[in-house]
Amino acid sequence: MGEFFCDVYMKYKEHRAFGIYVFFKPNLIITDPDLIRMVLTKEFKNFHDRGVFCNEKIDPLTGNLFSLPGKKWRNLRIKLTPTFTSGKIKQMFAIMKMCGDEFVKNLENVAQTGDSIEIKDWFGRYTTDIIMSTVFGVKSDCIEKEDTTINRLTLSEAVAQAFVFFAAGFETTSTTITFCLYELAQHQHLQDELRNEIDKILKNHDELTYNAVKEMTYLHKVKNETMRKYPPVTTLHRICTEEIDLPTTNIHVPKDTSITIPIFGLHRDPSIYPDPDRFDPERFNEDKIAARHPFTYLPFGEGPRICIGSKFGYMQTKIGLVSLLSKFKFILDPRTMIPLTYDPNNMILTPKEGVYLTMKPR
Repeated sequence: MGEFFCDVYMKYKEHRAFGIYVFFKPNLIITDPDLIRMVLTKEFKNFHDRGVFCNEKIDPLTGNLFSLPGKKWRNLRIKLTPTFTSGKIKQMFAIMKMCGDEFVKNLENVAQTGDSIEIKDWFGRYTTDIIMSTVFGVKSDCIEKEDTTINRLTLSEAVAQAFVFFAAGFETTSTTITFCLYELAQHQHLQDELRNEIDKILKNHDELTYNAVKEMTYLHKVKNETMRKYPPVTTLHRICTEEIDLPTTNIHVPKDTSITIPIFGLHRDPSIYPDPDRFDPERFNEDKIAARHPFTYLPFGEGPRICIGSKFGYMQTKIGLVSLLSKFKFILDPRTMIPLTYDPNNMILTPKEGVYLTMKPR
């Protein structure tokens, strides 16, 4: 779906917005960053719902932060927000680091064999361990025990335990780390530059700490560029809850109109990100960020409904990358496709085929 909306974005991006029919229903696609800002922030009161099915009486599992509309969403957001503050993430750091250490310990055994591994499965276990440990206080041992039942959670089981926590940290984080190492394995000079920063800062701090991770500016650029090229959620969807004439346009939006913001298209637009298929962390140095419209980079959405778990996901990903790159060099296995294709049946942007890497202990 993300690739479809990317294609139509590229075709009609000279228009600030345009309409198509999706399953016989009109859908307004917004391409102009100022209009995107308007929908997600300034006129949020008219576009606060996602249009996702939600009926807690028929299906209690739909009563989650992602799906809930209006006042119910706001009340739940207020309750959950304190869980994901920077202070709470800092308190969780020791547990996350412990999961990262366990992750490295098990991969060291694999690295000694010289065999390549399909990395997404491993990262799925790593992220599950972190979520189970930090959120539920349960040691799941997904990293060590490949066949553990917790590692085989179905989507409905994950939703039943806590949809919002798994949506914020499971699939999105494991795929982001997968895509990141896929790029770093192709571009060894970038991998070396990131590893040099990691080594230098870890030496200054003697160990991996919360403050050490915060000092790793190149790591932050690499993470951002990964989510620019491979945004976990490729489109944002909203429903117009009250009819509105969009300011500065001649566009009248009737109530119940579907709105789509094509994140994948924005992130791959060569007029915004020159040579967009090239992996270049320097796109996220301060000068280049300042020169771009802030609503052309939306990996977590924006506005009041921005992803509540973004800080959690950032830290989870960074700990995983630091733990791995401080111990291993990653080399692309010939079985891995270049370029990658994407799974059309997954709502999250994920590789269709396996991503195989060989690890060389340092």
